[in-house]
Amino acid sequence: MKWLLVLVPLAIVLEHFAPGNALLIFAVAALGIVPLAAIMAQATGSLATRLGAGLGGLLNATFGNAAELIIALAALRAGLHDMVKASLAGTIIGNILFVLGVAMVVGGIRHGDQTYDARAARTQATMLTLAVIALILPAAYLGLVPKAEAQMGSLSALIACIMLAVYVANVAFTLVRSRADAGANHAQAGHGDLHHGPQWSPRKALAVLFAVTIGIVWLSEILVGTVEAASEAMGFSDAFTGVFVLAVIGGAAEQATAIVAARQNRMDLSMSITLGASVQLALLVAPLLVLLSFFMGPQPMDLVFGPGLVLTILFSVIIAGQVASDGRTDWLRGIQLLAVYVILASVFFFVPDVVA
Repeated sequence: MKWLLVLVPLAIVLEHFAPGNALLIFAVAALGIVPLAAIMAQATGSLATRLGAGLGGLLNATFGNAAELIIALAALRAGLHDMVKASLAGTIIGNILFVLGVAMVVGGIRHGDQTYDARAARTQATMLTLAVIALILPAAYLGLVPKAEAQMGSLSALIACIMLAVYVANVAFTLVRSRADAGANHAQAGHGDLHHGPQWSPRKALAVLFAVTIGIVWLSEILVGTVEAASEAMGFSDAFTGVFVLAVIGGAAEQATAIVAARQNRMDLSMSITLGASVQLALLVAPLLVLLSFFMGPQPMDLVFGPGLVLTILFSVIIAGQVASDGRTDWLRGIQLLAVYVILASVFFFVPDVVA
């Protein structure tokens, strides 16, 4: 994948010398983010193996979501609120259905039945359910009281603060439990690495993360600047592009790490990354963007997601809760998750107004 790094300077050159070819610039910038995300996954993997599944998953989710947050901030500054919401929703369902599904298939084919900490997975699934409730209520409130639109900004800001507080509590709980299970986590960390080859030192890993983040910021600005023209050229709706194109690009880092972890029979870490990344997006990134929108962009962004997006997230969380109930996975469960993902993608492609 490293040869794709040549696309990073190529995207910058095309933006300056061929600004009229939006589709080409979009494609090159999107593919250029992929190797940067892979390097980010390698760096976070070096740090995560020293911390165990709980803290390692949190770390991978945090840095993995950096690309998504950067893309969302660029879109927020441009006033593309619908694109931001679609991308957030798409990354959440992509982690739950696509990434976790692929991880289960890859790990199940190679190792058969795999086990993980059902207690931790159920906690994350419950947090996702809480996030869905927070996303449903503003849309339901607006539907019942149409004149309440003037209050959506204040209501969204209040709910965003509550969601951030819950996320802080979740992080504190994870840190305390990881410290209590430090012995088990240390033993598990010796069962292989998240990448082949020698581990990077913490200093090198942090330096690489800093450099890669700068590159993703640059490409994200280019990507957002061409996304509308590129979507029109490809015949995709904004909803499909946000949910199933930008979401895959933005979540590439944690996707790579979670799948590699499952292949190495570390389903605890894979579940922690996929569910943890979705929890972080729903309870940290989304409310943070709402609050930041009051200071950047043409107007504040509310938490009123379209009914199609809310139902999509709800269905994804329901099936994730079922998968996380017994601490066991196999390749068939992965196929089931992937089937739901393809069905949802088909609906968004053929019925682009589904999110309205």
